Amino acid sequence: MSKPITIVSGLPRSGTSLMMKMLEAGGLEVVIDGIREANEDNPNGYYEYEIAKKVKEDQSWLPDTQGKVFKMVSMLLKDLPLDKGYQYKVVFMRRKMPEILASQTKMLERDGKNKADGPTDEQMTALFTKHLKEMEEWIARQECIHVLYVWYHDVVENPGEQTARIQDFLDAAKLDGDRMNQVADRSLYRNRVTA
Repeated sequence: MSKPITIVSGLPRSGTSLMMKMLEAGGLEVVIDGIREANEDNPNGYYEYEIAKKVKEDQSWLPDTQGKVFKMVSMLLKDLPLDKGYQYKVVFMRRKMPEILASQTKMLERDGKNKADGPTDEQMTALFTKHLKEMEEWIARQECIHVLYVWYHDVVENPGEQTARIQDFLDAAKLDGDRMNQVADRSLYRNRVTA
């Protein structure tokens, strides 16, 4: 019997790299290529797998990810093959929208890009909110996709509780919860909003 494919997903800057690092610390094998190196925005690394961004065109690599975990931005989940017998377990990261936007703005600034050239925060909030609603509705209709929604704030502030939820969801009691909890570094919770 094939093992489920675990995917960490969510909007950009929602805490997906943190969750990948937690799962790695817990003992789950991560599928990454190391092409995108750690930097000030993600000092612990991005945990990306470039080929996953082309899943619509190339799915030859998917069988090798069974029993492992990779990261995929939420916009690409709909490109996963749903008729090949795969079972997906998606840990979907959520984060307060002002924090996501603030983090993206700082990232653009460090890359030397002018935010004024793109959509406003209000426009991005509307786009992201619509996308998240559509994704939740779409995922709920897919029998081969099981999802656990995890809030970034909760992971950082109460890692033990969230680790227990993740272990239960992945049916992975063998994951080292103590090591997972140690990864949730509050000092990296930047762009925090209290509202």
